Amino acid sequence: MAERFETVLKGGTVVNQDGEGLRDIGINDGRIAHIGSISAEAAGEVVDCTGLHILPGVIDSQVHFREPGPTHKEDLETGSRAAVLGGVTTVFEMPNTDPLTTSEAALADKVARGHHRMHCDFAFWVGGTRENAGDVAELERLPGAAGIKVFMGSSTGSLLVEDDDGVRDILRNTRRRAAFHSEDEYRLRERLAERIEGDPSSHPVWRDEVAAMECTRRLVRIARETGARIHVLHISTAEEILFLAEHKEHATCEATPHHLTMSDADYARLGTLLQMNPPVRSEAHRRGIWHGIAQGIVDVLGSDHAPHTLEEKAKPYPASPSGMTGVQTLVPIMLDHVAKGRLSLARFVDLTSAGPQRIFGLAGKGRIAVGYDADFTVADLKRRETIRNSWIGSRAQWTPYDGVEVTGWPVGTIVRGKRVMWEGELATPSRGEVARFAEALQA
Repeated sequence: MAERFETVLKGGTVVNQDGEGLRDIGINDGRIAHIGSISAEAAGEVVDCTGLHILPGVIDSQVHFREPGPTHKEDLETGSRAAVLGGVTTVFEMPNTDPLTTSEAALADKVARGHHRMHCDFAFWVGGTRENAGDVAELERLPGAAGIKVFMGSSTGSLLVEDDDGVRDILRNTRRRAAFHSEDEYRLRERLAERIEGDPSSHPVWRDEVAAMECTRRLVRIARETGARIHVLHISTAEEILFLAEHKEHATCEATPHHLTMSDADYARLGTLLQMNPPVRSEAHRRGIWHGIAQGIVDVLGSDHAPHTLEEKAKPYPASPSGMTGVQTLVPIMLDHVAKGRLSLARFVDLTSAGPQRIFGLAGKGRIAVGYDADFTVADLKRRETIRNSWIGSRAQWTPYDGVEVTGWPVGTIVRGKRVMWEGELATPSRGEVARFAEALQA
């Protein structure tokens, strides 16, 4: 063919709508221009992908990068650096910053902070509150808005709408899919005495499966009443999986690598490093979430990357904060599950690119197809590596997976045609751009 391409990814196994196959990819102006056999002479730059798999760029739709606010833990640059080191090309960042992302001005400030400073592309969730409930229809359509996020159970930060009326007021006004932290705040308050000083294994006893299930039941009922679309974040119980399977017309849901990989048996080894909201629970709940993966009930994977310093995590429970790093380890941990036969590579792609594109309406991302952004996660599915704290790019510089050996590794991160990470090194200055959404495209 006569056409020339700025960049050609050559010799890799491409995973797209056709399945898996050896194909070259031609890139022009940051977008995919051709898929097929391409001569090296037709390329300005050839990237040799022999022996590697080229996946649609991984989208992590739940991260906490702490900026503005407690940036001694993380900021938009360091969090996005961790993302691309782990093969993630786009992130949706959460609103529980300081100040909270609950207004047009706060969102615009974050977009300006991220532009060409973040290493990956990005969007920001806008916090839903009682005060801005009447404005959410406008807020969720602003440039850079991933949608509306509501905390029904208290977590890090001060965003909280725990009552049905408050949630109903927000959902009456949303037009896009709204995301929820679903734990029943009333039950959490009633059970504070279940926390045992110095014993983080009491965390899932306090924030028990009933708190999660009852809140999700309430949330789905309100969504049905208002005709709203909702997304339940970080599912932690087997019961929620079975319940949400019956309500897919209103609710999508997310699973996290830590809820799929660890169980309450790991508190003895990891202590407060395992402390998250909602908590890591029993092996039975872990198996229940895997059932949701196998049956297609779970729609996306998100890391819930929520860093704190090791000094903060070393405080005796319950003074220790909930949260762990995760954006950089999402790909290797889940590719290891692929290697072990727990899910197929096609399902991994569905959960990390096609799924986010489908339920959030990302424009131009989530597929390897002509006309789409040239976002790719390049992986060596046979490579064995040991995850170490020293590899972590987050400012927090630790991971609960320190010392874990995995099979499957992110070799390259390509964002809009540019190699941002290659073989563990940042390869391009940060050029992150705001992601676009079909329901909020500006004229």
